[in-house]
Amino acid sequence: MSAKTLIVPPDVHPAIGYAHAYRVGGTIYCAGQVALDIDRNLVGKGDFEAQCVQTYENLRRVLAAAGATMDDVVKTTVFLTDLEHLPILRAVRTRFFGDPGPAGTLLVVKSLANPDYLIELEAIAVVSG
Repeated sequence: MSAKTLIVPPDVHPAIGYAHAYRVGGTIYCAGQVALDIDRNLVGKGDFEAQCVQTYENLRRVLAAAGATMDDVVKTTVFLTDLEHLPILRAVRTRFFGDPGPAGTLLVVKSLANPDYLIELEAIAVVSG
């Protein structure tokens, strides 16, 4: 069994009560990312596109801290609070992953941990070694 390594990205807000990611062998498990800046301020209150971009950027930074890139992502799960945001999500996802991007699951939920969050994104990435 591989040991797990805690990933603490230096350029993402501190995780309080959870871990941003763990690496186990060549697999990186990323917790749900939201649109917080490094000081834990919400980016884009009420602005889905701004939140979406910040969320994907936070994921990119978490992956970088683990020695991975967006190209290494094999699976994502996205939580939205409004299905109307799907076209914007697709455009931002393509900007960060290209097309077709990784396997993905989309869920529409009533609320996230903070009622001002409009999106949450978790991912699994695989790298060699």
